[in-house]
Amino acid sequence: MPELIKLRWTPIATEGLPRRDRQGCEYEAYVPDRLMDRTIRLDGASAADVADAERAVSRLEARAHSLADSEAIARLLLRAEVVASSKIEGLAIGGRRLLKAQLVRVLGHRATDVTAQEILNNIEAMAAALEDQEPGRAITLERLLDTHARLLQATRLEDHAGRLREEQNWIGGSSYNPCSAEFVPPPHGRVPALMTDLCEFCNQDGLPPLVQAALAHAQFETIHPFIDGNGRVGRALVQLVLRRRGLTVNVTPPISLALATFSRDYVRGLTATRHHEPAGSPSAQEGLDGWIALFATATSRAVADAEAYEQTVAEIKSHWRGRLGRIRRDSAAALLLDALPGAPIMSVPSAATLIGRSEQAVNAALPRLVKAQILNQTTLGRRNRAFEAPEMIDAFTDLERRLASPEGDTQHSPPTRAVPQRRPKRSRAHSPAG
Repeated sequence: MPELIKLRWTPIATEGLPRRDRQGCEYEAYVPDRLMDRTIRLDGASAADVADAERAVSRLEARAHSLADSEAIARLLLRAEVVASSKIEGLAIGGRRLLKAQLVRVLGHRATDVTAQEILNNIEAMAAALEDQEPGRAITLERLLDTHARLLQATRLEDHAGRLREEQNWIGGSSYNPCSAEFVPPPHGRVPALMTDLCEFCNQDGLPPLVQAALAHAQFETIHPFIDGNGRVGRALVQLVLRRRGLTVNVTPPISLALATFSRDYVRGLTATRHHEPAGSPSAQEGLDGWIALFATATSRAVADAEAYEQTVAEIKSHWRGRLGRIRRDSAAALLLDALPGAPIMSVPSAATLIGRSEQAVNAALPRLVKAQILNQTTLGRRNRAFEAPEMIDAFTDLERRLASPEGDTQHSPPTRAVPQRRPKRSRAHSPAG
């Protein structure tokens, strides 16, 4: 049964703070049931939602595996998932700005866009975690600590990177004390044992993968084991569980994009899992079923929009090939076409590395792609040449916009959160729906 631990908050540094933030208070920290001690049951409706969602993920995985450019699509969907996870935490920038910052990092130049760098840290942390997570391989605390370390590298909180918290944290209310907090996670002394239990749960095979991922995410967010970055690491854990169970191997379903669209339901769903009665009680069961159903619905929605996006990418590439005319399958131009969905902004050196050809071969192919209006030349910084595929960037923007709409169409169902604006239609040779 969960615990509510009554504690006393005594402020240490109070100079310059408002009166309400200078005072101490009593507060209650919530300690959840350990997952390994629980018997998990689902009602019929939730179980059906989970089965539908898992079939959708399997379909997306199989489809991606058959694509010639599956690696580029995989990079693109991973980027979409991480961008959405970052947006839930208040880190939001346009796709073009993020892609330029990513190229700056690839080229080894000094980063100046702080927000973009935080999101890029998130992308690299997720990519590294998933690359190391083979089906059947155990999810360890060390893996999660490494993901957190990558996330906070070169930020103001770098000193806390890769370390479980050693102080009380809380959600909502004042920034200086937990007196008016909406939720207070377990005291830091309980965190190591709870994280050990969570990892053990993540390495079991008795539950459907999607149920396991949803419960692992909810428990992680309840434990809130880090000073910062809990939401982003917790959503990365979802993908790690799906990867360990073999439900996903080639793609990363952008589940966070769908959850961000229903952000209020997302928070309410997580809160409902923090029951105060025995795990088998009706209220606890109702909270679990509601959260699982929401998570399954978000997953199905994410897959549907990812499939539509993959179709849009295929249509754009078909238009490109029509404009280029006949090209050799192994030519630098053909390889660049396949690489552009995952890297819509590139320099000559980054393109050469990406397709495994010389810079001379890339330089020879680029003018042909520019002439066909597939690429535009732009600048990176003051002197560096770069090339961007505006139609692919627009398609990524449309994916964000579509997933931000409850009904999947921003023209008829307004976005529930801030989304990037479309570019004027006259500047686009191809206009995907969204």
